[in-house]
Amino acid sequence: KNKVSEDDDDEENTAKRKRRGANVKTATKKLSGVSDEDESEDEVPKKKQGGAANKRAKHGSKEDSDIKKGQKMNSSDSDSDSDEVESMSEGEMAQLMEEVEEKKKLIANMRNKPWRMKRRLTLLKEAQQFVDKFEGALGKGKGRKLYAYKVMMTKKWIKFQRDFENFKTACIPWERKIKEVESHFGSSVASYFIFLRWMYGMNLVLFGLTFGLVVIPEVLMGLPYGSIPRKTVPRAEQATAQDYSVLMDFNGYCKYSVLFYGYYNSQRTIGLLKFRLPLSYLLVGIGTFGYSLMVVIRTMAKNADVGGGDGEEGEFTFAWKMFTSWDYLIGNPETADNKYASITTSFKKQESIVDEQENQKDENIHLRRFLRVLANFLITCSLGGSGYLIYFVVKRSQEFASRNDLSWYEKNELEIIMSLLGLVCPPLFETIAELEDYHPRIALKWQLGRIFALFLGNLYTFLFALFDEVNTKLLEEQAIKNASIWAMKEYYANYSLLVNDTGATPPPMNPADVIRGPCWETAVGIEFVKLTVSDIQVSYLTILIGDFARAVIVRFLNYCWCWDLEAGFPSYGEFDISGNVLGLVFNQGMIWMGAFYAPGLIGINVLRLLSSMYYQCWAVMATNVPHERVFKASKSNNFYMGLLLLILFLSLLPVVYTIMTLPPSFDCGPFSGKAKMFDVIMETIDLDLPAFMGTLFSYAANPGLIIPAVLLMVLAIYYLNSVSEAYQKSNIELKKKMQMARDEEKNRRNNTDSTNQVMKDLEDLL
Repeated sequence: KNKVSEDDDDEENTAKRKRRGANVKTATKKLSGVSDEDESEDEVPKKKQGGAANKRAKHGSKEDSDIKKGQKMNSSDSDSDSDEVESMSEGEMAQLMEEVEEKKKLIANMRNKPWRMKRRLTLLKEAQQFVDKFEGALGKGKGRKLYAYKVMMTKKWIKFQRDFENFKTACIPWERKIKEVESHFGSSVASYFIFLRWMYGMNLVLFGLTFGLVVIPEVLMGLPYGSIPRKTVPRAEQATAQDYSVLMDFNGYCKYSVLFYGYYNSQRTIGLLKFRLPLSYLLVGIGTFGYSLMVVIRTMAKNADVGGGDGEEGEFTFAWKMFTSWDYLIGNPETADNKYASITTSFKKQESIVDEQENQKDENIHLRRFLRVLANFLITCSLGGSGYLIYFVVKRSQEFASRNDLSWYEKNELEIIMSLLGLVCPPLFETIAELEDYHPRIALKWQLGRIFALFLGNLYTFLFALFDEVNTKLLEEQAIKNASIWAMKEYYANYSLLVNDTGATPPPMNPADVIRGPCWETAVGIEFVKLTVSDIQVSYLTILIGDFARAVIVRFLNYCWCWDLEAGFPSYGEFDISGNVLGLVFNQGMIWMGAFYAPGLIGINVLRLLSSMYYQCWAVMATNVPHERVFKASKSNNFYMGLLLLILFLSLLPVVYTIMTLPPSFDCGPFSGKAKMFDVIMETIDLDLPAFMGTLFSYAANPGLIIPAVLLMVLAIYYLNSVSEAYQKSNIELKKKMQMARDEEKNRRNNTDSTNQVMKDLEDLL
């Protein structure tokens, strides 16, 4: 203050109150002097400053530090500052408010400034100190305290939000593992593990629905084990019900447990809470598909929103590759080298692809077409042969069902054949595809499509053969039902003869001695569970033998071998992204199909996904090497979700067919005694809901109302599709106009630059 008063000799005789306001105004200008000077390097100043102002700005930071030291040493200085702020005029208060707002804008836009980090930190610290000092003093009297309180609470709320976001990020499971994989192998490999984590979360919710609304009510409120025939192991099977081989085939005690459909009772209500288990079982089965569909579509929409500004593929190709090709999350030197080579190769291939297209004109096009037709014919034969083999094995397993002297292979023949087909056919397709000589990008799409067709064909062939077996069991069920009724009547008659009293009430028959039906729902659930478990075993053994053993051989035998094992055959393996993704998708399809027949299948899948995360993360870090061509995963990559959505729809069809068409078993499951499974809903409507609700549902189920509603939805979809196409065309036109405007601006700038250059040459000449 003494320095300022010495500089301003003309103001010594002014009033004390005005001097205080002038001093505070000068101090605030000094506090903002450094940042204003730095910011003036990037922004054109509105008015030129004089020499005295520049001199005062240079010494501003030093004087400001002296003021702050004085404030720390003496609390009375802060009181004097508050008195000075109170004594400021309205103009000075408005100017101080503008300076505070400018400092806030500087703090918010600090990341966008092209400054060095040291300069950013200095200016940020000074701006924060200025805002903290003068922001709360902009009010007057009680308003100043209220404003200071609001500012303090706003800062605390912002800090809480930031800490909460950090906490949510820290709570994401396996984030560190995935980041480690991403730093070594790129975001493309990490995208598989992100997809695996997403699948685990979805299956965890499905497991909570099934376990909480079906399994727990049956265990806590249902009849105990051994009380009724469906919950009791038959007497003929009790001797071997606990054998390891029997349990591994999910027979014995596993078959008569909550793991499968047949264990659940058909009582309309159970327990003191009158819980409607059959209705809950059906609604959970339908809700599983509904929730999965909602989550998949929501994720696809979110991915589309995230990737909406990536630009078109054929526009500014060189600029996109130059400035956006690098994956900044790579932390491994070998992966970085591979990524660098991949980007360099992509630049070189822009011209080589055009040259290749020109060279194709002189080649024998007829030979190329013949080889491609031959390749597709061979692959089609392979797909048909794999489907016929699965159908033949399923039929053969039906013949084995009546035998007891089966070997381990004969018991697990179906699962072994399906797993081997999944291992052998993809490499075979890749070998046959060499005849086509497609571009690598096109060849990859064909390969994925063929593997998808293989898995889908095998799965549906398995289903068709399985439902043939179901129809056979339904024909046998009526005879078994009549035999069980006859056995029950014979038991009552024999008891009356034994006690010589026709009016005597016989004791209930032991549940283990009751004749059982085939219970085709449990048989279908067992097949799905066995198929899932065998797929888990084959996947883990493939990683252990195909990747780990291969890596051990290359690592320890490379020193004493005839050639370089790392550079040549067999070398270290690369992580197969497409194969692992397709395997995960089709495994989820089996879970969706089989969960209705085996509620415990979702729990098995949760354990499988949990162990796969740790096992595959270890395998990829210990046994695999980065891809030679490391590519960055797209933000809007909905390819995985598109496959999952298609499999979800295809998995829904057999379950809907079961609910609406096939009659349930007469002696097992929650729908026993009903003509169709969906009769549970009609029963609930008739008995539990008011009469007008039943009338409404009957009107809603009328075909005369359903058909117009379907037509209306089709018309709405057509209208929305037309509107979407119109918007896309308008966007294309706007992009063309923007491109034309950019070209005109570029041409105008080039013409201006050339004209200016001519004028400069003339000036130099003169």
